[in-house]
Amino acid sequence: MTAPSHKIGLSVRGATKVYPGTRALKEVDFDVHLGAVNVLVGENGAGKSTLMKVIAGVEQLTSGEILMDGQSVSFPDTRAAAAHGIGIVFQELNLFPNMTVADNIFIGREKTRASIDIAAQDQKKEAADLLKRLEHDISPDALVSDLRIGEQQIVEIARALAQDARILIMDEPTSALSAAEVEILFRVIDDLKKRGVGIVYISHRLEELIRIGDYITVLRDGMRTGARSMEGVDVAWIVQNMIGAATKDFAKSVEHEFGDEVFRSEDVCLVGKTGKFVVDHVSLSLRAGEIVGIYGLMGAGRSEFFECIMAQHPGCSGSFFVEGKRLDEPDVAGRISRGLALIPEDRKTEGLVQILPVRENMSLSSLTKFVKGIHLSLRQERETVGKFVRDLTIKIASMENPVSSLSGGNQQKVVIGKALMTSPKVLLMDEPSRGIDIGAKAEVFRTMRRLAADGLGILFVTSDLEEVMSLSDRIIVMSNGRITGEFDGTDATEEQIIAASAIGHAPTGKTGYTNGRKQG
Repeated sequence: MTAPSHKIGLSVRGATKVYPGTRALKEVDFDVHLGAVNVLVGENGAGKSTLMKVIAGVEQLTSGEILMDGQSVSFPDTRAAAAHGIGIVFQELNLFPNMTVADNIFIGREKTRASIDIAAQDQKKEAADLLKRLEHDISPDALVSDLRIGEQQIVEIARALAQDARILIMDEPTSALSAAEVEILFRVIDDLKKRGVGIVYISHRLEELIRIGDYITVLRDGMRTGARSMEGVDVAWIVQNMIGAATKDFAKSVEHEFGDEVFRSEDVCLVGKTGKFVVDHVSLSLRAGEIVGIYGLMGAGRSEFFECIMAQHPGCSGSFFVEGKRLDEPDVAGRISRGLALIPEDRKTEGLVQILPVRENMSLSSLTKFVKGIHLSLRQERETVGKFVRDLTIKIASMENPVSSLSGGNQQKVVIGKALMTSPKVLLMDEPSRGIDIGAKAEVFRTMRRLAADGLGILFVTSDLEEVMSLSDRIIVMSNGRITGEFDGTDATEEQIIAASAIGHAPTGKTGYTNGRKQG
């Protein structure tokens, strides 16, 4: 069967983009077909986001050109790109937290009454219609700062839809969405295709790309390594062109003995704004050297539970213990001093200081280790940061460059490095692979396995079913704030985990170990 032909609405030819110390794009050609999903894939740092920023007018090419309908065009800024019908959903959310949902959706394109004042009611109505189209009941009057990261992602998508774009770029649009929300987005994409919109779709979820893509372009180290119609493309072909090897295996388990209990929670509860339990009597334990995955969809209470552990909700009740001793420290710094470290879901606002260099971001939580008398040993700090940069294979030109200059995946690895530099006994990881490509994900997971083998207890949250099954020694499922299932990582099935996450209660699966040994 021959793939359908779609008109090319935009082309990039010979795109080269040079930043100080790095060449992000090298003579890249790229076509956007109208009425189709144009998949763009590559490892973090491959140049995907840079190419999209060029098309959206955020960045300008060092050399090369952009063509629309065969004519050379220039996008000196985002307004120029928008005037040509180009919209973008950025990987890193670009919302104003102190403004309402409606104001964010129409920022820079406000509806006015006779050009005198803003037609606020008209904006609210259209915002409500857009959110309804995305099958969400988020209030247009809600402050963005009050929304969870997944809801903010929905607002970002709604803002792009409001532009009525001819070409819509979606850079990791599902990274913070639940499985149900992903299905809604795919229905919206199908509708946009029927209207003739050309969609550029970037995601590290390879199965997702195969499902919805019509055309695919692969980048590696700033160069195009493959471009074709999606017909006949499989995961092995994508990975081969991404990293030069036809494998996407996660890190394999390293067999080792578990140690004593290193962390325990007892009857932890947190009441939300609606008066209902967000975290509902959660009790669990973690042993040294064990990796426990908490699986659940958005709203299951997973992130809130981690926030309770790190003393971010003074109103939570219940008890926590580290190595058998009660955790009473009332603030984050105190919890870190007791051996806890959290890698937050939203790295941009909660994990990093964007204007600071990589070195200062990574050492921010462990500065006391580098103090000699009344001075900070910059030499020791640089050496230690350099070691973690190498261990985590963070791609940087210099550790003195601002962390904002890194790709999303490399920023995530900086957050992980910052946490590990505190020498934690318990590592809490909230969606550790969000926005990370398959190569970077494998590197992070190998690091997790190595740390566990060295005796670190790791508790991580994920909504990726394959991830939780591949990495966990034990799997805990949460739904509506409660633990609804617990399974041994070697015996769990997808059906059991999905059933436990989809209903309010589920029978507990097999737990425990064979002679205290983790089976790989």
